[in-house]
Amino acid sequence: MIHVSETAQAHFRKLIAAQGGDDLGIRMRARNPGSSAADCELEFCEAGECNGDDWVIECEGFNFYVDTASAPWLDGAQIDYASTTMGGEMRIHAPKLRGSEPGADASLALRVQYLLDAEINPQLASHGGRVKLESVSADNEVVLRFGGGCQGCGMANVTLKQGVEKTLRARFPEITEVRDATDHAAGRSPYYRGHEGKSAVR
Repeated sequence: MIHVSETAQAHFRKLIAAQGGDDLGIRMRARNPGSSAADCELEFCEAGECNGDDWVIECEGFNFYVDTASAPWLDGAQIDYASTTMGGEMRIHAPKLRGSEPGADASLALRVQYLLDAEINPQLASHGGRVKLESVSADNEVVLRFGGGCQGCGMANVTLKQGVEKTLRARFPEITEVRDATDHAAGRSPYYRGHEGKSAVR
């Protein structure tokens, strides 16, 4: 069961009216379900464009469709629209979307990757940056590689030491070292141009 709040329905009606399509509906699907990078995608659709076995939620003035393959991941989702100082914000809470966080018995690499995707990269995205896991050694040394606005950024070392590494060590005390394998000199669009970032891996 998926719940679309009255405020969300009103917002969708306004968007549909702006498109001038009386036969338009809204379709939702899950991207990368079952992973820490999972997200929801909303799009306009006409009734004939949807699969016959899509979930259909009848809303006032339009239909809300849920992609069949995505349905198990989106079951129980709450869709709401809230007014903010910037205008408004669509909020989707889908508890099954990302699956379960890796348990303590999962490999360190898997747990680190989940934390990067679920918590750290969403924060770095505000600066146009990202970080990915390069490797985890047998003695639990973690090697990372930055990209986007973090590659070549003059604050990259601060981001690593005071942000990423601090978070990783707090969550996974078994980590022995965190190193940066990024070629910061090759960064094309660093968020902050200051002193050239240095890589800890030569």
